[in-house]
Amino acid sequence: MLYRNCIIRNAFGIILCSVMMGSQAFANVKEGSGKAMEPKEVQQQSIKISGTVSDDRGETIPGATVMIKGTTVGTTTDLNGEYSINVPNSKAVLEFRTIGYKPIEITVGTKRIINAVLYEDAQALDEVTVVAFGKQKKESLTSSITTVKPAELKVPASNLTTALAGSVAGMIAYQRSGEPGADNADFFVRGITTFGTNTNPLILIDGIELTTTDLARLQPDEIESFSIMKDATATALYGARGANGVILVTTKSGKNGPAKIQLRVENSISMPTQTIELADPITYMKLENEAVLTRNPLGQLPYSQSKIDGTIAGNNPILYPANDWQSMLMKDFTMNQRVNLSVSGGGGVARYYVAASFNRDNGLLKVDKRNNFNNNIQDNVYNLRANVNIDLSKTTEMIVRLNGNFEDYTGPLKSGSDTYKMIMHSNPVMFPAYYSAADANITTSHILFGGAVMDAQQGNFYTNPYAETVRGYQDKTRSQILAQLELKQNLEFLTKGLSARLMINIARLSQFAVKRSYTPFYYSMSTFDKATGRYTLNCLNTDGDGRGTEYLGFSEGDKVMTSSNYMEAAVDYNRTFGKHGVSGLLVFQGREEREGQANTLQLSLPSRNIGLSGRATYSFDQRYFGEFNFGYNGSERFDRKHRFGFFPSVGAAWVISNEKFFEPVKNIVSNLKLRYSYGLVGNDQIGSSSDRFFYLSEVNMNTGGYTFGRDFKNKISGVAVKRYANPDITWEVSRKQNFALEFGLFDKLNVIAEYYTEYRDHILMSRADIPSTMGLAAELRSNVGEASGKGVDLSLEYQQVFHKDLWASARANFTYATSKYEVYEESAYKEPWRYRVGNSLAQQYGYIAERLFVSDEEAANSPSQIGVSKTDKAEPARGGDIKYLDVNNDGVIDEKDMVPIGNPTTPEIVYGFGVSAGYKNFDFSIFFQGSANTSFWIDAGATAPFQNNTQLLKVYADSHWAEDNQDVYAVWPRLSRTKNVNNTVKSTWFMRDGAFMRLKQLEVGYSLPQKALNKMHLSNLRFYVSGSNLLNFSKFKLWDVEMGGNGLGYPLQRVFNIGFNLSFN
Repeated sequence: MLYRNCIIRNAFGIILCSVMMGSQAFANVKEGSGKAMEPKEVQQQSIKISGTVSDDRGETIPGATVMIKGTTVGTTTDLNGEYSINVPNSKAVLEFRTIGYKPIEITVGTKRIINAVLYEDAQALDEVTVVAFGKQKKESLTSSITTVKPAELKVPASNLTTALAGSVAGMIAYQRSGEPGADNADFFVRGITTFGTNTNPLILIDGIELTTTDLARLQPDEIESFSIMKDATATALYGARGANGVILVTTKSGKNGPAKIQLRVENSISMPTQTIELADPITYMKLENEAVLTRNPLGQLPYSQSKIDGTIAGNNPILYPANDWQSMLMKDFTMNQRVNLSVSGGGGVARYYVAASFNRDNGLLKVDKRNNFNNNIQDNVYNLRANVNIDLSKTTEMIVRLNGNFEDYTGPLKSGSDTYKMIMHSNPVMFPAYYSAADANITTSHILFGGAVMDAQQGNFYTNPYAETVRGYQDKTRSQILAQLELKQNLEFLTKGLSARLMINIARLSQFAVKRSYTPFYYSMSTFDKATGRYTLNCLNTDGDGRGTEYLGFSEGDKVMTSSNYMEAAVDYNRTFGKHGVSGLLVFQGREEREGQANTLQLSLPSRNIGLSGRATYSFDQRYFGEFNFGYNGSERFDRKHRFGFFPSVGAAWVISNEKFFEPVKNIVSNLKLRYSYGLVGNDQIGSSSDRFFYLSEVNMNTGGYTFGRDFKNKISGVAVKRYANPDITWEVSRKQNFALEFGLFDKLNVIAEYYTEYRDHILMSRADIPSTMGLAAELRSNVGEASGKGVDLSLEYQQVFHKDLWASARANFTYATSKYEVYEESAYKEPWRYRVGNSLAQQYGYIAERLFVSDEEAANSPSQIGVSKTDKAEPARGGDIKYLDVNNDGVIDEKDMVPIGNPTTPEIVYGFGVSAGYKNFDFSIFFQGSANTSFWIDAGATAPFQNNTQLLKVYADSHWAEDNQDVYAVWPRLSRTKNVNNTVKSTWFMRDGAFMRLKQLEVGYSLPQKALNKMHLSNLRFYVSGSNLLNFSKFKLWDVEMGGNGLGYPLQRVFNIGFNLSFN
């Protein structure tokens, strides 16, 4: 704790010094007035017009040009986006324009205050796009890069990754959990095209490699640019790190001017999008009795008729408990808060941007007031960021970036998802959640939790989810500090267009957890007096290892401590010679990382990699563009002969709309461009994280042991081989190809369509053809796997300004990504359908379910079903059990009958579309998102009713095979109180379509008019209400379909949000 506090104090000190240094630098710089320099004669007979210029999101635009059409008279907006200008008469027309936005014209008329709204120009080919280690004009790009506006990532949630699905062409994304602190979305650039361990894209924030959690904690308010790099030419400079695509984020920096303060405050109400509906306790008891009798008519019933009748009558909840665990432990909704504050500005020497944010996400668990601690989830995340740019000279710039992210998490002993699963596996009628001490005539300081012994062994109790939830809590703390220094040197004194830069980054991460809990006292009822309602209790755990305690115990959780150092040096050249443009870039990178909690010698050693990358481009007359990139990377994981890999790529583009022959149709087709790229990308992140050095063996010299001698008292340590040395293991290589068409219509519609292919070879996998008779102690692996992928990315943007008070825009994204095995070493099968080659990497295998057996006789005369063989003691299939297809006609249903079933578990199609509009000071936006070509499976083992006290789903209660209702297509087969292997294997019976479309986001906002802002001395004030996950359209109704097979976990959240943005200078 002391170490962490020191870090925080030092970080605050450095940030404060940076701000003071920047403030001193511009303290004496006068604020720009924004007044026009106009001829004297115009001013004498003029009309004064004033107002503000802002964008479609309400942000003011400083430096925008305001001109009187047809004259040279004009002005620019000041740092607040305000202007004033004198016009000769009411017929004058004002032109408003700035770089990156479409110019507009407004006739003065009778207006004296004219507020102009400018909209981004989707067809602005001079727009600058962030690329690897630099920037390029959008027009000159030959690579596949998607740029996302930061405003499109602002969702009413604390997790940035939840906004990615459907918002980015070329990205497959989905969310499986809504638990605070564990709600990161899974996302992949152009799907998954390797069956190795590393499938995630490289995440770079200000050039530094960070994790999905770091991206999730990033505030959209702090983002300057957000780009996704997809093809080989875009990622080649990152070498082995960019094999699966790159997400490149740049944070904001300060601009010259007085301090501009921006504040965003939000409060949200969060609730499950859908909860699983369970059968009532009476139905539970009746059907559990049925589950016994339908399998064994002479079986002992778990519940007597008197217990069922008493529960129906509701006579006494203690004697006849009927627990609704879900409503007892979970709230209907919770509230979350988010605050972001930033200050930016600068003067002649220094510019600064400082931001601080606080997010609080609460869980849905109820807290027992009798405990003096909070066992509900409360996830507090604090973020501090300071970016300071200092001009050391006219040619030298120094940039200091400091970022601290701190997370304090409090929650249940188990995760929120585990709590939901525990509710699903708890008997609702076995005992009450707790007893009253007064009714039991007991004086005690602890809670009298209900309980029952599961079997004869003392201490093995039935689960009481109430007791397990309130018995303790855990604290987790995560702290990360990043300090970055960058120097930029203009070298034009050597030759025009030449520059160099050096960046050094130091990062430290620490994480630890502490659990505190007591052991509950469990009681069962011994006697009950119906007349008085009093009863006596028997404590079930007064002694032994599981005895109850009245004090909190303590245990340590996982600890993580890492440090990383990164260095980057680059030389850049960019120059134009008439119609010819050339550029070159050479980058050297070095990275070292140390793990503080390593448990082996090899993992304790520093992890290092280096790389040299380069880029060369050529353009002619803004029509023809060519690009060559390469990455020469070194990895410590491979033997000396494979340690370095060379991965080149090339790209070309033709802007047809810049050709002279295209001019007659340019007013219709405003932009037309073709792109192509091809390249190789390496990947050294293969195998598990414990496989540091493939070319070295790993042997444990002190494991197990052997005893010998007359009394077996002599013992010597054993030796275990964990990995054999293999100097031939090398890089996984991907060959990527990209075809693209860009076109724009009427300067309003912009479409980008891309088709890509990818082929990966040298994928590391375990050898399947090594006979066990060789006596090897560890598996052998080598680069023998191959896979391929292909797909389509589409993006569409449309903008229309109807008049100064009304505008609208639309956007849509579509991603289709498929993959398949090309080479996969596996055992030799007689059945061709068992091979993986030709199928998707996410393809599932299972049995084909025809229907349920009509009768015991049909089951007996059918092929032997799953789990039934001469050596298997499982119950034979009967009427109402699932009937599977004997694919190979051998009379037995076994693994030889497993075939590819359903669509891949990873969606092959993800899409999104939305509309935004504004009228005067009101704005509105709506966005839909969905996925298709995906399947998931209901976990039959986890939802099988009564087995391990599993609750009964209402859908199973309403639709199951019974002797008096022999529905051979019922949702659930014949009931059973014990596990029925035949009915719980993966098959088409529990396969479901994972396709859906949801109303992802809806927002309505109102910005105060300029007159009101002037009175309050504000630049902007906008109030808004928004919501996410408001509607869902899917064939599947049991739980939120996006959760897939994780439906019993913590549900996804529907959010209603209210907030405001304000800014002032």
